[in-house]
Amino acid sequence: MAWIGVDLGTQSVRAVLAGDDGTVLAHTARPLTSTRTGDRHEQDPHEWITAVENVLAEVATPEVRGLAICSTSGTVLLTDRAGRPAGPALMYDDARAAAILPKVVAADPGRWATSMQPTWALPKILWLARGDHLVAHSADVVAADLAGHPVATDTSHALKTGYDLTVGPIGAWPVEAYERLGLAPDLLPEVVLPGTEIGRVSAAKAKVTGLPEGTPILAGMTDGCAAQLAAGALSPGAWNSVLGTTLVLKGVTKDLIEDPTGAVYSHRHPDGGWLPGGASNTGAGALTTMLPGADLEALDRAATELTDTDGPIGATIYPLTKRGERFPFVAPDAEGFELGEIQDDLHRYIAVQQGVAFVERLAFDHLVRLGAEPLRSVSLTGGAVRSDHWNQLRADVLGVPVELPAAPDPAFGMAVLAASAGTSVTETAGRMVRVARVIEPRSRPRLDELYSAFVAELETRGYLR
Repeated sequence: MAWIGVDLGTQSVRAVLAGDDGTVLAHTARPLTSTRTGDRHEQDPHEWITAVENVLAEVATPEVRGLAICSTSGTVLLTDRAGRPAGPALMYDDARAAAILPKVVAADPGRWATSMQPTWALPKILWLARGDHLVAHSADVVAADLAGHPVATDTSHALKTGYDLTVGPIGAWPVEAYERLGLAPDLLPEVVLPGTEIGRVSAAKAKVTGLPEGTPILAGMTDGCAAQLAAGALSPGAWNSVLGTTLVLKGVTKDLIEDPTGAVYSHRHPDGGWLPGGASNTGAGALTTMLPGADLEALDRAATELTDTDGPIGATIYPLTKRGERFPFVAPDAEGFELGEIQDDLHRYIAVQQGVAFVERLAFDHLVRLGAEPLRSVSLTGGAVRSDHWNQLRADVLGVPVELPAAPDPAFGMAVLAASAGTSVTETAGRMVRVARVIEPRSRPRLDELYSAFVAELETRGYLR
């Protein structure tokens, strides 16, 4: 038996074919393009559909028994009644609907006063809403295309559309609040738990992709949750940190964490309990923005040599590439800054990495203050794990061992979810997920001093409450 996971990301679509024991049998990717103008960020959903067809055609085999899809959290669009895209998708960080946020909060202050953020899906839906078009998340559109009909969404993708996960066994749409906003509830999809069958591959798409006709399509999760599954961080005290374009943290708690600042939000654990975490606007994307055209691999080797010999440099960059932060604190007016002397590209490279590592530590400090279990270990996933210097730096800053999973791709996490259909995803991950390497932390007192100075600067600027 084999299982397919698809990751509909920002820059590419990836697919992984995994065996029942977790062996990666095949993987492939196709690039995606975005349109960015000011606070707008769009993608063409028809490009998603074509890219997904192409990657599936490369990994499909007759042994496939199911597939699941993850996508960016908060990306939303409208479709017609047949589930076909009716316009561009507003991406996870599209902020054009920020002015609508007060209206959303006013519709149900007790529910959304601290939890709803300007770039979440609900304000964007109100900005988009027209006629009788249906609301869909990116993974929903791709699944609907494969099945040939509209499909249910999952509790994970529905969260930023305002879905209330605290009601009943799987949550509910807050119908009365939507009616106050003028949003007809029947335009929203049915919601099911991740891993629930939502359709089967149609005969037409079987011909295009090479998948067996009738292959089950299972409800997926957002990309941050998918990476958590790929890391196997599914028990309390285990955490996954996804460092790609942005930084996303996910963990596990038995009880729901309440965050009065609104920075932390929680998904439902497919096996019960909660997956708290958040997404920062900082991340590895700052390296390409601040060091355009630089040879990052060469800089990483030089950074390792320098810091192994001399220790941490005395400079830090809070690498926001645009205004506003959402985690581990909510500060719409936050701007990036530099502390210490930046001598050259090498020091800028290291200073950015130290700044992101400090944001990561601050996030974990915030989560523990809210009641999460102290860190035991952290699994690292995302494109930044290619940086040996950054991996060791993050272990040193956090002060706990960091684990590098053998298959850290969110697409692999979706293969794990597909394989777990009807059973425990935690047990399935225990069977399929392997750790390739463990990095032990080194004592670096200078990093503690720099971290304290970094936090003090955030407080001085009024970003931390």
